[in-house]
Amino acid sequence: MSKKVVVITGGAGGIGSVCAYALKEYKLVITDYAKDALDVTLQQMQTAGLDAVGFECDITDIKSVEALRTFTRQQGSFKGLIHTAGVSGTVKDAHRVFSIDLVATDILVNTFYEIAEEKSVIVLFASMMGHVVPPNEGYDKALRQPQDDDAWETISPFIQDNSDTMYNFAKRGVILLAKDNAMRFGQKGARIVSVSPGVIMTPMAEKALAEHPDIMAQTLSMTPVNRYGQPEDIAQVVRFLISDEAAFITGTDLIVDGGVLTQMLK
Repeated sequence: MSKKVVVITGGAGGIGSVCAYALKEYKLVITDYAKDALDVTLQQMQTAGLDAVGFECDITDIKSVEALRTFTRQQGSFKGLIHTAGVSGTVKDAHRVFSIDLVATDILVNTFYEIAEEKSVIVLFASMMGHVVPPNEGYDKALRQPQDDDAWETISPFIQDNSDTMYNFAKRGVILLAKDNAMRFGQKGARIVSVSPGVIMTPMAEKALAEHPDIMAQTLSMTPVNRYGQPEDIAQVVRFLISDEAAFITGTDLIVDGGVLTQMLK
């Protein structure tokens, strides 16, 4: 019996690559924008025995994502999409955050819907910070439909060109996309969920720890499990969510933050 196919965006990144090792029973399509990093990561995975192939993709470009979909179909029966790719507010470009973290997510959801089948699963990556943005009719429609011509103009006044704020808004949008697409995917026998990580010790978080030790220490002091998260914490949740054991879970967001939101949102 041939292996089912799982696509991992941001597959050369800290969380994406660890997810790949947690899903080693699948045929993996590892995709990333950075070709050099993708090539190195793919070589390491293949050396470790993973059945993985690579595909360079710009997830903000519809044609590039459609090419990824075509390539995926050529690999076999589609099981899932693990969408870990994204940027943080540290890029200091709010429109770029909007395009990569939210518009690209919508493009991927719509494009891979076309090949979703019985028991296929889409796992989107939101963030605990998406939960700090309150519901608001002024921007929620635009977050839900980020490819609309006026979406950016609608959201812009609320974020005031702050890339960190845009990150939070984009991740709220990801959570809403999972909810809004649940029935559409369900009619195909497929599921869609989102995961909201807290502070996970990827290279990006380690850089933040070095540059802002006081802020990171405060976050740790507010975390009930009394530690930072590891990529493996997220990978095991992803492994569960795409498995048949999670067959009754769809249209929802799973917060994996060590409990810190329970203290932040008091």
